[in-house]
Amino acid sequence: MPRMKTKMNRREFLRMSAVAAGVMSSARTMAAVNPPADPLRKMIPSSGEMIPVIGMGSWQTFHVGDNPDDRARCVEILRVFFERGGGMIDSSPMYGSSEEVIGHCLAELDAPEGLFSATKVWTPFLVRGKTQIENSFRLWGAERLDLYQVHNLVDWEEHLETLGGMKDEGRIRYVGVTTSHGRRHSEIETLLKTRELDFVQLTYNLRHREAERRLLPLARERGVAVIANRPYDRGGLFDELEGRPVPEWAVEAGMTDWPQFLLKFAVSHPAVTCAIPATSQVQHMRENMAAGLGELPDAKLREKMIRWRDDNL
Repeated sequence: MPRMKTKMNRREFLRMSAVAAGVMSSARTMAAVNPPADPLRKMIPSSGEMIPVIGMGSWQTFHVGDNPDDRARCVEILRVFFERGGGMIDSSPMYGSSEEVIGHCLAELDAPEGLFSATKVWTPFLVRGKTQIENSFRLWGAERLDLYQVHNLVDWEEHLETLGGMKDEGRIRYVGVTTSHGRRHSEIETLLKTRELDFVQLTYNLRHREAERRLLPLARERGVAVIANRPYDRGGLFDELEGRPVPEWAVEAGMTDWPQFLLKFAVSHPAVTCAIPATSQVQHMRENMAAGLGELPDAKLREKMIRWRDDNL
């Protein structure tokens, strides 16, 4: 099927795909209005704690500064996130005003139940890192954060030492490292083999599956939780799927729209603990959170999803 020449926004695209597939059932409508209270969860191997498989990223989408309308919209996005069983919110000092805006939203929502706070240190030099870390605590309005990660391995040796001490002190609960764009996989592999990590964050989606070769099996072997970032490939997968209906066999398996298809693929890998799609729209958050309900694809269905993408796109 040729691509449509007129580019649609995500909402129009999803609506047309759903109509083409004939999947707007009354059962799904009721689930959207009254979503189940308990979403799908996976275990953090180092502790046994269970967290929802669908989290939330904040790169660009929560970088809204002091704009009151944008901040109010962010509050509503997080309200829907927690109402539908959300847990992990991932941010970084790299993301402009995102940490400050998240702190504002959490205060407006009166410290919502279920929050799993995750942020990063992203600066060279030990002293700068410690200052940045303390600033993040202030921006989040938190005395303790759940997960602290070294962003893109910047000066990781010094920062991991700092974070390890903070974990011993009880100021943070988990320590991790991150990468993106498929970069530094060899270095991540070395860290997984030689360091005591609780989490690793990397890019994993239906288009970019490089992590399947070494990193995901190794993380599972080493008992390290995996956060899949860019599960929509920064929206590129929606462009790729534009104008196409969800395959009938996927609808029958409970994936009635493309967000469910893409997110369920990412989090159904046995090594992946959760995915962190980002959004700046309340309706998109509802769609994202719906992917955390129902069943996840098994190995056979995952292979079928991969073959369909490789054969059709």
